[in-house]
Amino acid sequence: MAGRGFGKTRTGAEYIHDRVNRHGHRRIALVAATAADARDVMVEGESGLLAVGHETERPVYEPSKRRLTWPNGAIATTYSADEPERLRGPQHDLAWCDEIATWRYPEAWDMLMFGLRLGNDPRVVVTTTPKPVKIIRELLADPTTVVVRGSTYANRDNLAPAFLQQIISKYEGTRLGRQELDAEVLDDVPGALWNRARLEELRWPAYRSVPELVRIVVAIDPAVTSGEDSDETGIIVAGKDAEGHGYVLDDSSGRYTPIEWANTAIGLYRKHKADRIVAEVNNGGDMVEATLRMVDKNISFKAVHASRGKVMRAEPVAALYEQGRMHHVGTFPTLEDQMCAFTIDLDRVALGYSPDRVDALVWAFSDLLVAPMPGEGIFELYRQQAKREAQQREQARPAPVPQPGSVEWFNMINSRNTET
Repeated sequence: MAGRGFGKTRTGAEYIHDRVNRHGHRRIALVAATAADARDVMVEGESGLLAVGHETERPVYEPSKRRLTWPNGAIATTYSADEPERLRGPQHDLAWCDEIATWRYPEAWDMLMFGLRLGNDPRVVVTTTPKPVKIIRELLADPTTVVVRGSTYANRDNLAPAFLQQIISKYEGTRLGRQELDAEVLDDVPGALWNRARLEELRWPAYRSVPELVRIVVAIDPAVTSGEDSDETGIIVAGKDAEGHGYVLDDSSGRYTPIEWANTAIGLYRKHKADRIVAEVNNGGDMVEATLRMVDKNISFKAVHASRGKVMRAEPVAALYEQGRMHHVGTFPTLEDQMCAFTIDLDRVALGYSPDRVDALVWAFSDLLVAPMPGEGIFELYRQQAKREAQQREQARPAPVPQPGSVEWFNMINSRNTET
């Protein structure tokens, strides 16, 4: 476990080369969060298997077969953790798992373990930046696990000065920095509306089919800008069944231009055969709907307005989790990180980001499951009027006048005399 830029990929690639060329391992599994990650990082990356080791000992890569073959006959096959069933049949004597904390389906680890049965000494190396998820905690608690830790600072000499200056100055000392730079496994945030133990309890098992969903929505929390430093656009797909349980089906949030998030949302709308797209329009107004209809003018669309704060909107959805009515179909690491850091005294500046994924989640289930209170409109009107009246009273309150003869009164007189 190590921080960003430590050299985890290089370490994993060198380990595989050593075991293949010096210790006789012949059937290797290379497992990443997605098929693209396995190809782009573990195999073809700057520190991947094709870039390390002596030229005479490097493997030949056949992308169409997802296969690498070494000169000595050893064969490695790439797998995606998004498809755990692909690991059900193959047998291996060596495996490399990259960024296991971000795997959507941790069951891929179980399938890999069942097949890691060849040879006298089957081994697996895991390279990851830690997150406080169940699979990481289980690996750390396993007495057969050898843990090697490292931080971003340990590889300072090989990292670009601009990277160090920007990343360290921004995140050093923060909670996110402790995780991403120092590779600490952090506990739940006190006062958060969600906690990881509850999310794990409610996670939908991979071996069970999701019940028939009576309604599905794609929820969007669009970012105001689309630059490198802009907030993410939250895009969540969620559904509900006939029993009133909710299911998180997809998280495709990210930094997009308006046309990109529109294409992404409508792609999910079609893929999941959703009933509606729900989007917050406080910042974008009519532009949000217009952007979506540029891509598909026939979508079912509902605009929602944020009249209350983030925490007030989120609390009814958090209550559904406490009632055991919510389930995540797979693992959504970044969304769940945001959920477990979402406190009642949420401070966006202290967090260093806006919880846009949580906002989209809340909009989705507010539309699906949170029943509006009878007469909610008039209660909201009274609440806003009371708030305005309180502000007016505060502004109209006269300044305090000191009691004649008091120290404050003499200070006021002296101050006036000085001004004249």
